Formats: sequence, C-alpha cells, structure tokens
Amino acid sequence: MPQLLHACLIKVVYDCVHMLKEKVKLVLRNWNRYYSYSVILQSCYCTQAMENGTILLPNGHLMPIVGFGTWQASEEELQDALNIALEAGYRHIDTAPVYENEKVIGHVLKKWFDSGRIKRSDIFIVTKLPCVGNRPEDVETWIKKSLKDLQLEYVDLYLVHTPFGFKKVGEDLHPKDENGQILLDLSTDHVKVWAEMEKQVECGRAKAIGLSNFNIPQIKRILKNAKVKVSMLQIELHVFFQQKELVKYCKEENIFITAYSPLGSRSLVKLLNRTEKIPDMLQNDVVLKIAKEYKKSPAQILLRFIIQNEIVVIPKSTNPQRIKENKELFDWKLKPEDMQKLKNLDLGESGRICDFEFFKGVRNHPEFPF
Repeated sequence: MPQLLHACLIKVVYDCVHMLKEKVKLVLRNWNRYYSYSVILQSCYCTQAMENGTILLPNGHLMPIVGFGTWQASEEELQDALNIALEAGYRHIDTAPVYENEKVIGHVLKKWFDSGRIKRSDIFIVTKLPCVGNRPEDVETWIKKSLKDLQLEYVDLYLVHTPFGFKKVGEDLHPKDENGQILLDLSTDHVKVWAEMEKQVECGRAKAIGLSNFNIPQIKRILKNAKVKVSMLQIELHVFFQQKELVKYCKEENIFITAYSPLGSRSLVKLLNRTEKIPDMLQNDVVLKIAKEYKKSPAQILLRFIIQNEIVVIPKSTNPQRIKENKELFDWKLKPEDMQKLKNLDLGESGRICDFEFFKGVRNHPEFPF
C-alpha cells in the first residue's frame, strides 16, 4: 500500500510539472511573438519618425534628431546664434554646466516662452551632470542648479557627462593641483550615481536619463543594475571616427546615440595641435565630390550620413547661414553607394579628437574610458 501511494504521488507530481512546463512554453511563445512584433513596430516607427526629424525614446517622448550644439560659444555669440536657431526651427538644444552657458540659454528661452512663440513642450533640452558632480550625493544639487539657470522645471534628457569624476573644490569645474594636474576623485561609482539619476526621473526633474563618453563595459555594468532605461549615449562621432562597435552594441540594447563634434570640431583639433594627424573632413575629396553631386554643402553631406544611420547630431555654429543649412537634411537621401564611400573614410581610434588629454593626468582615473 505505501508503494502504491508513493507511485500515485510521483504520478501527480509528474503531471503537475508537465502541465506547468506547457504553460510556461505557451507564455514564452506568446511573449516572444509579442516582443518580436513590438520590436518590429518600434523599428518601423523609428524609421518613419527619423524621416520626420525625430526619434522615439523609450519613455515615449519624441526627440528631434538634429539639435543645436552650444559648446565653445561665448555668451554673446550664443545669444544671437540661439535666436537664429530657434527662428530656423531648431527645437532641440544641447548644453552642460561645463559649457558655462545655461544662464544665457535660459534667458533666451524665457523670452520665447513669454512671447508665446513656443511652449515648453515644443522644446527638447539636454544637459549633463559635470565631472565635479559625479558622486551620488551631488546629482540632485547639480540638476537643480541647471534647472535654476535654465529657468525650467524639468529637462527632457539628463546625461552623466563623463565616466570619470573630479574632486569638489569650491566652485571650480576643473580643479587642478599646483602642477596643473586635474584633481581626480577616484571613488566614482557608476551604479550608485545611476541610482540617483533614476530618482531625478521619478521626481520629474528629468524626463529621460543617459550617459556620455562611456565605454561598453561601463554601460553593461549600469544596465545590469538599472531600473530606469539608459535612453541615450552621447559620444564623439563623425565620418573619421564612426565608433562602429559601440554603435552596434547600443543598437542591440535599444540605446540611442547622439553624435557630438559631427563635423570634426576643427577649432578643438587646432587647439590640441592635431591638424596633421586629423585632416579637415569638410575639405575631404570624397566628401567634396559627393557634395557637388547632390548640390549640398560638405557639412550637410556629413550630417546626413550620420542621421541616415539613425544617430542624433548636435552641430554647433554661430554663422546664420550654416545654422540654417545644418538643419536642411530631410527632403533628400544619400544613395547606398555614397553611404558606403563615407563609411570607408573611418580612421578608427586614430580619428578620435576629444580624448580628454586637455585634463592633465585624467588617464590615471580608474574609469577613464578610452
């Protein structure tokens, strides 16, 4: 009798396990079908949205694929240039505390809001957590400061500007010792900083959050612990430095890319004494030939190449004509063979311009990304 009871119990357990396995298979089959459909739909939507000048972020918000970069512009230059950009239809503005221009941007935006020409919901604002704020306890302080300077209640996208951190020394954004060496904070903890970034989304100070200048292992570490999606990675990217492996990884993880210095930041190249190493892409023979064929400027060819790869661009200019030209990218396309010619111009790592060597000693930080 005990043997019979034991056999019956085994049979019941076996049947239950078998039934559970079938249920799990059904759920997984339906989930895979749903996931495939959703990925296809999102891909189709993103392609269509891109041609309309926007991308769809994971939070459901639209981000203009062409933004207005504000790095390396004086306050006076920027005030005039930003007004021209807004007149030309730019609705995405990229800034950061280290650019020291958030107050000017806030002043210009307030005038436009007060005049009724645009609403807050029309504008997509990106700013960043600076190197001196790269600690969990400082995230809230810095985003609040940016919001105050920008005269806004929230930013649309808040990025961690670099994976390395600097020590906090008064109001100095780039603290140095007596030898000119940058004062590094070696305790940078990406997971803890990201947890504080997530809180800024939860309380409404940021609609989406992301990273800038991070490498693949650093992103993986954050994704492993993240509750809120990494929406964006902003990196140096242009025809001479296409970062193909990093772009491929981000696309696999549904992380969008923003390309800074998309036209090669010639002023920075000259500042760093690298004119011989990195040629002027606007004068490249291949680029000039394609520009002539399409009756476009070399800058338009270089920008169209990037956005045609579904990557956001933030060109910076203070020239009224170029500001307008840089946005005229949506009523034409580059042919596949011309896209390939431009892809072939990639110099790999030797094409990198912004390696942060202007911060003496920065390579000694354990989270230096390159």
